[in-house]
Amino acid sequence: MSTLATKNERVLEALKNTAKKYNLNVTEIEQQLLTTDERTSKQTVLQYALNHVDMIEPNWTFLAAHMLLLELYEKAATSRKYEPRQKYGDFFHLIQYLSDIGIYSNDLLQAYSKEEIEQLGQEIDPNKDTLFTYMGLFLLADRYLAKDYHQNVYELPQERFMIIAMTLMKDEARQKRLSYVKEAYWALSNLYMTVATPTLANAGKSYGQLSSCFIDTVDDSLDGIYLNNWDIARLSKDGGGIGIYYGKVRALGSDIKKFKGNSSGVVPWIRLINDTAVSVDQLGQRQGAVAIYLDIFHKDIMNGFLDLKTNNGDERRKAHDIFTGVSIPDLFMKKIEEVDENGKSIGEWHTFCPHQVKQIMGWKDENGNPLGLEDFYDETDEKFFTQKYEEAVNHPLLPRKSYRAMDIMVRIMVAQLETGTPYMFYRDEVNRQNPNKHVLGRGRTAIFCSNLCTEISQNMSATTIQSEFTDADGNIVIIRKPGDFVVCNLSSIHLPNAIRANVLERLIAIQMRMLDNVIDINDISVHQAKATNEKYRAVGLGTFGWHHLLALKGIEWESVQAVHYADEVYEDIAFYTIKASMELAKEKGAYSLFKGSEWESGDYFQRKGYTSSRWVNLQENILAFGVRNGWMMAVAPNSSTAKIGGSTDGIDPLYALEYAEEKKNFKFKVTAPDINHQTYYYYRKVRHELDQKWSIKQNAARQRHIDQAISFNLYVRHDIKAKELLELHLEAWKSGMKTTYYVRSTSQTEIEECEACHS
Repeated sequence: MSTLATKNERVLEALKNTAKKYNLNVTEIEQQLLTTDERTSKQTVLQYALNHVDMIEPNWTFLAAHMLLLELYEKAATSRKYEPRQKYGDFFHLIQYLSDIGIYSNDLLQAYSKEEIEQLGQEIDPNKDTLFTYMGLFLLADRYLAKDYHQNVYELPQERFMIIAMTLMKDEARQKRLSYVKEAYWALSNLYMTVATPTLANAGKSYGQLSSCFIDTVDDSLDGIYLNNWDIARLSKDGGGIGIYYGKVRALGSDIKKFKGNSSGVVPWIRLINDTAVSVDQLGQRQGAVAIYLDIFHKDIMNGFLDLKTNNGDERRKAHDIFTGVSIPDLFMKKIEEVDENGKSIGEWHTFCPHQVKQIMGWKDENGNPLGLEDFYDETDEKFFTQKYEEAVNHPLLPRKSYRAMDIMVRIMVAQLETGTPYMFYRDEVNRQNPNKHVLGRGRTAIFCSNLCTEISQNMSATTIQSEFTDADGNIVIIRKPGDFVVCNLSSIHLPNAIRANVLERLIAIQMRMLDNVIDINDISVHQAKATNEKYRAVGLGTFGWHHLLALKGIEWESVQAVHYADEVYEDIAFYTIKASMELAKEKGAYSLFKGSEWESGDYFQRKGYTSSRWVNLQENILAFGVRNGWMMAVAPNSSTAKIGGSTDGIDPLYALEYAEEKKNFKFKVTAPDINHQTYYYYRKVRHELDQKWSIKQNAARQRHIDQAISFNLYVRHDIKAKELLELHLEAWKSGMKTTYYVRSTSQTEIEECEACHS
């Protein structure tokens, strides 16, 4: 063997092992290695492998990943001063050093003894690194592995997983803690699950927080508007995405302090938030991401809101960097369907200023506080919102702006085809299905909007200033009454991996413990968000890899079988998730507002039709012990972390069988996961080729088992007829879906999304 070949021993070994495992013909590239040094060889093999990735031989991606691994091992060994053949160095020394230089927080060294850390270091399995595709490993290394201030690599993939496990379990009872850490590491290292992007990036580190995104309600006051802006700036700085409900803010032309016509409406304030999103980025990695929601019955809906992101009109009334969502009652959708004998749409829709509604209608809550239209929703058996809306319409002194309902819907659809937004939030269905409606009572809206990615639906209310005074030390003190400021704590199941390994029940038990612990250890800068987090202990367990799973199971996307399988899989997930929350409640106590909730009364289970013996037994245990979490499931988009897991995004169909993945600092070819002569048939039709009505049917079956919502995209051709798009929206609403996310047209350029929820 030549001297160069001897020096290339590691590369040749990796080449032969991977070639044998994946049946790759490496004869051509093997000969080249005999005349190059190791560093050049790694790059040569990497480029050769990436160039050969295609649908016929997709497994070249694993050879490319192996070359990247060798490079990572070498860089970490150089930074940490150990022999690269070890692959992984001294785990305790890594934690000690990165804590000393301020990359890690000191929490891990304070929580765990040296002996415990060394024991956990022994659990790290370098062989698990071979599970990554090139794309998955590249993204993990590029964005999430801990580096020093000079961007030198210190942390390796399995160490990141172990650090996450240690961080999330650090406050568990000492006698069980190490076993929980090992179980969490098992779940992460086998790629059975992923944690939320902020958790993946920030766990164990001295900066950032662990939750994906937040939802706030803006009070109709100058204080409320500016304090909301301050709060979202702080959360954005820490890496959170933001959803904001603006439906309580008065409309254009409303009075201010009884001076008529002085209000500038919501658009100027939304532009201010747009500037904040651009100015206060997420940990220096990307600009802030904010979604603003407005009710379809708000007077400003047609006065600039639906045109905020479009390219036509007055640029002074645009906000291109935020995302928009519309909160829609059932009544509006029914008005769309009203037609005359010739089939022409005749449904009339009235919009109002929320401030004027409160002034004139005189509706009050039990404490004498004024209520608006937004504070009511329609139950199945009693139409609370519809009654109030009709009262408002029939009041002779209440100003309104009236439109044909279809004209508003057309404006929505035009904006969606151009920009992808607004998102659709079906407020009545969301509030009907809310297990915590007891906080306000039936018919009273507790959930006004969703988050940035439309999968969260939790109780929300505005934070208000109660007083301002100077204390004895001369400090100016502002007293704020905290509202329910929603926090999204997310994690997702890698469906193909978990179901193939038959580990769903075991996985969800540890996953729910990890999520629940995020609530207690997370450092959130906005205190009302932290208080809400602890009050409801809401989490969002989701999934990714649905199309990948269907292909492995031999199930066509456009089929009744796929709909039935979605129903079956997500009922199992719901059962194991609720059971895990009950077990946590038995151990640690139920969430503070469990009493009176639909979890306690059993109404939640009756509405879902859960009558089998396993569900009946679970209800009995919940009655005895409660549940730990007020909300438990939410299916996020899962784009970035699905790629790390080597699977398909969220519940989305595949983008393409083979495509070039391109971002600012990379471009390489990617194929459908596990594509072969068997799975090809089930991948052959991709996003924009599929009948979206089948996607809606699948998602409706899935939504039945999810207590929150689902990030669900509609994929349409650019030349879709308005009638066809309208039919999709009507089908989604009628099927009981709570939200829809983007409308993705073939004519749109790539939509910039928030990565916080892509867990």
